[in-house]
Amino acid sequence: MSLPRVENSCFLLLLLAFQALFILILYRGGPAGVFRGLSGSPQVPDFSKPHDVYANLSLLARRPAEDALPYCSARSPLLVGPLIISFRVLPSERMIIKKNPFVQSGGLYRPPHCLARYKSAILVAYSNQEKYLHYLLYYIHPFLQRQQLSYRIYLIQQVGNGTFNRAKLLNIGVREALKDEDWDCILLHDVDLVPENDYNLYVCDEYYPKHMASAIDKFHYNLPYKSFFGGVSALTPEHYMKMNGFPNTYWGSGGENDDIATRIQLAGMKVVRTPSHLGRYKMMNYNKETEEPWRRPASRHNTGKTWKDDGMNSLEFKLLSRTKHPLYTNITVDIGYVPPFS
Repeated sequence: MSLPRVENSCFLLLLLAFQALFILILYRGGPAGVFRGLSGSPQVPDFSKPHDVYANLSLLARRPAEDALPYCSARSPLLVGPLIISFRVLPSERMIIKKNPFVQSGGLYRPPHCLARYKSAILVAYSNQEKYLHYLLYYIHPFLQRQQLSYRIYLIQQVGNGTFNRAKLLNIGVREALKDEDWDCILLHDVDLVPENDYNLYVCDEYYPKHMASAIDKFHYNLPYKSFFGGVSALTPEHYMKMNGFPNTYWGSGGENDDIATRIQLAGMKVVRTPSHLGRYKMMNYNKETEEPWRRPASRHNTGKTWKDDGMNSLEFKLLSRTKHPLYTNITVDIGYVPPFS
């Protein structure tokens, strides 16, 4: 005796529902993955199980010349998440070069197996910090290669023993980097910070400037204050020009990052931040034993009145040299007279 039509339809619908649920469980990696996806809660990386930053990069290989390169996958298969970061053994330049065979002269890299979907310039304002530089280069090159980016690393140095002007050096770096390439993204990077998670993608937000270093170990992986924009940030060339870049008149450390955050708002934009579980960084010169409570630097500029006249449109400097090193492009500049009481 056959089932009534209504009961037969219900049975088929129930069977289809179970099949769909079974496929979903397989796709999500088990029941826990299904419930995690339905709840909408983000999956936080397990930093108790980090990976070697050079793990699986040996899989990279150049395609035969006759093969047309495909575009890189939208999601890089080389990403591993949390990374082992240690500053105990100082890597030599020779070691770093050997471990990064596809990095070209000037610190330029293009994926050997595919066409990069994104081009990023990494700018580092630099002042006689060779130890920090070696650590940064050791970690940042494989970090960026994992993301299948096309990139170049720039060091911008000022001559003499005058007061360091990080903000003006970064303005110079942007101008010089844009002579080489129509970069999609410009990363402003402190030399003493190393990212801890390669899912922290070094690409720009399409609409707004992005603060990358949202969780630095020095600040217990929290923002020291709401408007903090220091450490590492990502801006498109359009973002940078729209807010007239950094101020040229910040001599010495502190303050310029707050100025730039204010400029972003004055230019009609806002700051977006990398989520804290991705934007984790280790600071090289962080000494827990001598740690002092962090205080926001006192403002020394009336940004609302000066931002349109002090920046990229008033930048003056003398380019002394531009040299391609195996792991980076070095730009040495004379940035002029340091005013007294600056």
